[in-house]
Amino acid sequence: MLQSQILNNSILDFLQYYKVLQILIINNDKTHNSVTMKKRKLVLGSLLLGLLITGCDSSKKSANNSTSAAEPAVRSISILHTNDMHGSYMPFTTTTDNATAQTGDSIDNLVRFDRAEEIGGFAWLAGAIKSVREKRGEDMVILLDGGDTFGDDQLGNLTKGEAMIKMMNLVDYDLMALGNHDFDYGLEQTRNLEQLANFPMRAANIKEEDTHKPIFGEAYVIIEKQGLKIGLLPLSYRNTPLTGNPANIKGLRFETGINAIMEQLPKLEEEADIIVVLSHEGMAVDKLIAEEVEGVDLIVGAHSHDVIYPPMKINDTYIVQALSDASVLGETTVSLEEGKISNVEANYHYLWHDEVEPDPEVKELISQLRSEYRSKLEEKVTVADTIIGRQYKSESPFDKVVNNLMRENYDTEVAFMPGVGYGISLQDEVKSEDVYKLLPHPAKIITLELSGEQIKATLEQSAANIKPKDKLKTVGGLIQTCGISYELDFNKPVGQRISDLKVNGQEIEPSRSYTVATHSGMLNGIHNYTEFKKGKNLEKTGKPLNEFIVEQLKKNEVLSFPENMGEVMIVQ
Repeated sequence: MLQSQILNNSILDFLQYYKVLQILIINNDKTHNSVTMKKRKLVLGSLLLGLLITGCDSSKKSANNSTSAAEPAVRSISILHTNDMHGSYMPFTTTTDNATAQTGDSIDNLVRFDRAEEIGGFAWLAGAIKSVREKRGEDMVILLDGGDTFGDDQLGNLTKGEAMIKMMNLVDYDLMALGNHDFDYGLEQTRNLEQLANFPMRAANIKEEDTHKPIFGEAYVIIEKQGLKIGLLPLSYRNTPLTGNPANIKGLRFETGINAIMEQLPKLEEEADIIVVLSHEGMAVDKLIAEEVEGVDLIVGAHSHDVIYPPMKINDTYIVQALSDASVLGETTVSLEEGKISNVEANYHYLWHDEVEPDPEVKELISQLRSEYRSKLEEKVTVADTIIGRQYKSESPFDKVVNNLMRENYDTEVAFMPGVGYGISLQDEVKSEDVYKLLPHPAKIITLELSGEQIKATLEQSAANIKPKDKLKTVGGLIQTCGISYELDFNKPVGQRISDLKVNGQEIEPSRSYTVATHSGMLNGIHNYTEFKKGKNLEKTGKPLNEFIVEQLKKNEVLSFPENMGEVMIVQ
């Protein structure tokens, strides 16, 4: 409208000037012939056209200058982010050691809580989100989730992930990246949940095998805030086929995040002012992306359960991540000046209950969702007389308890658990839902025989999983055992890291067969463990491991710290 007004005024002014000029020329040129008059009229016409063009150009400049004047010199966007909630919607009490599965023994980025207090819960998360939105304004905030979101919990199992999606709908997420555990209820159910969600679930590096296109539609999402177009490129975990039941992802192909970024980046650079990768690849691979790919402004990470503060900067790419289990809300503020990123700041809102108020609407929804299943969820199982936590890359107390119970009840020499990175420590009264946070999946107990040579190969594979030559092959944590003692030295070459290997105090014999208890996931080749499917005298008990553990713990009034901790020595 402003541009049109300027143009109209310019034309009117010129027409008045043109008439006066024409009269003067005619009066002064009455003696000239008609040819001269025609030439001068042509000059006047050219002058009119030139002035009209100039007027149009001036009007555009004036309009643009007016727009520029209205825009702030520096614009900023707050990106709120969660990751690896693993169905954790209830508060929990922290410990100063390993309150969650990966807070106590991370190799790359050790994170520990500084106090033992109540923290987290989705209602408190929602309260923190609302507070930031009110402070910053809706047009300055984006809300993202990095995946591994709606399962790994008893209510999650009972509702097949729907409970968490309903909570997320109430707080209006903008995008969720699909993590490796977001297929644990099968691909069909993941499709159902994507339809239930009022936000997109995407992963540019997951392709439908029949169409070769990214799962659930477009590979990326463009969101406009503050006049800025933010390109959001979600990535899943490249090694998802090695972390669960292969049947759950039949029909899908998982590629590396780097390849997906290189494929989509040219289009994103044309469409977006800021390019954000929402990555479930883990911090080590996110660093690799930043080292090898130009053009990504920010990586909002997941999978490795890290708090990255201050934001890590590699080349021109920043990396952030907000722990796990709905205990922390990440707020990363990206500031732009003259179209370029001038600053990136990370603020992590720890959801301590003495600092954050819960959202009453979400709190009421959670109460409703739990009401149908409350008796199952809150069934008392036992009482822990100390903290029984899960470690991910070292010996895990809870997994030692599980292995001990399997070995004793199934009369085997050794027992194995795969080493997984989700779950919250047990303390005080232990309820059914507490156990299911650590053993959510219905894997069934099996027994078999492995040779001493196969046991050693399995332990070497575990060491290679944690620290492979190629970072893209990182998968899983330390394999958890009982009845086996050994030294693991990460300074030695891959395949030569295990030494001083003994079974029940006796030096292992490579050719001898040993009886083993484990679960069906190992038989399916989880985390590259291929020796179990080669074992002899396999017996499938049909007993779900989580049900078995609940039954066994009920038999004991007190759950104590396992006495056989310390079977593994790790040298970094």
